[in-house]
Amino acid sequence: MRKPAKHKMHLEALKETDPKLYALLIREKERQMNGLELIPSENLVSQAVLEALASVPTNKYSEGYAKKRYYGGNEIIDEIELLAIERLKKLFNAEHANVQPLSGSPANMAAFFALMEPNDKFMALRLDMGGHLTHGHAVNFSGKIFRPVHYLLDPETEMLDYDAIEKLAKREKPKVIVSGYTAYPREIDFKRFKEIADDVGAYSMADIAHIAGLCCAGVHENPVPYFDVVTTTTHKTLRGPRGAAIMCRQEFAERIDRAVFPFLQGGPHENVIAAKAVAFKEASTKAFKRYAKQVVKNARALADELEALGNRLVSGGTDNHLMLVDVTVKGLTGKQAEKALEKAHIYCNKNTIPFDKRSPFDPSGIRLGTPAVTTRGMKEGEMKELAYLINCVLENPHSDSVIKKVRSSVLELCREFVFYE
Repeated sequence: MRKPAKHKMHLEALKETDPKLYALLIREKERQMNGLELIPSENLVSQAVLEALASVPTNKYSEGYAKKRYYGGNEIIDEIELLAIERLKKLFNAEHANVQPLSGSPANMAAFFALMEPNDKFMALRLDMGGHLTHGHAVNFSGKIFRPVHYLLDPETEMLDYDAIEKLAKREKPKVIVSGYTAYPREIDFKRFKEIADDVGAYSMADIAHIAGLCCAGVHENPVPYFDVVTTTTHKTLRGPRGAAIMCRQEFAERIDRAVFPFLQGGPHENVIAAKAVAFKEASTKAFKRYAKQVVKNARALADELEALGNRLVSGGTDNHLMLVDVTVKGLTGKQAEKALEKAHIYCNKNTIPFDKRSPFDPSGIRLGTPAVTTRGMKEGEMKELAYLINCVLENPHSDSVIKKVRSSVLELCREFVFYE
């Protein structure tokens, strides 16, 4: 995989008209380029995606769907949205796709309301095990409107126990079974989930927000062709703009579309949909497939080296783009580790680990991921260096001299892998 070409931000007009905001945007670009983004849900989009985001479809109101809009003047907007839909369907071998969801949470909400009635029961992985807020947490719509039944990870392996999930499904008889997670570092056996759902008469739903780029590139299993409904964000490993999409079998198409609009959303953001179309095209290339493979190679290299340096990784490693590090082994909390690494310009997020006894606001772990650093062109050698730098901070979180030295090494590495000029 060659180093990516450098990309430029075009902000000339903004510099003239709003120098204060211009300065803030430049500072944020410099923060990204002078630090290492290891938050698994973050990535760096291409210049083409940025240009589509800042394009004239942002001016257009287009409530409804192609050929059935509530406003006039949408002939070209229809072509843009249909192009995004066709590219997404081809990318994942989907029968139907909706590209209007604004984010992952409303995409999951639309899927839930398409498949269930209020107070219906569904199964999903609990938040502290690696699930998502929208998978049934009590403070979220999913836990307030529907009845979640949570399956857990095996306490010994910290991995999914499919036999236990099957037993729970047979006992609870849920309307929907959700697979796909936000902080689970292992491959998912989607075919087994489909078998379990079919066996108990449940709808099969996958939330592949984190691994969509791996699924479409053939690095991980793609559940879209045989699952009832699949939701995804379009950023993260898919490396597109911040947004979401829903794919489903044709028999659920009308229910999904009606749940997105008019039930949940009004006018779609067609400039974002244009940028999604760009990203879907990029994700169909051989270069993207190489990128997706390298994301996993980098994650495994980073995980292996961290473990070799005495860190404990949840489940003992990773199969995808992310890993969870139990920082209590180093005498730290997740919040302390996140703040110390941030001072060194290494960005991660505090995260619960399975069966965590600490609060989600200051949990026992941190979550690390390789999508963004891989986009910058880094490979296994850089991951080993990065593991060393992370470990230095975790072992010396209160040492200003150590953090200063690590920050200097991070800046040196960043200068070698510039993405935005």
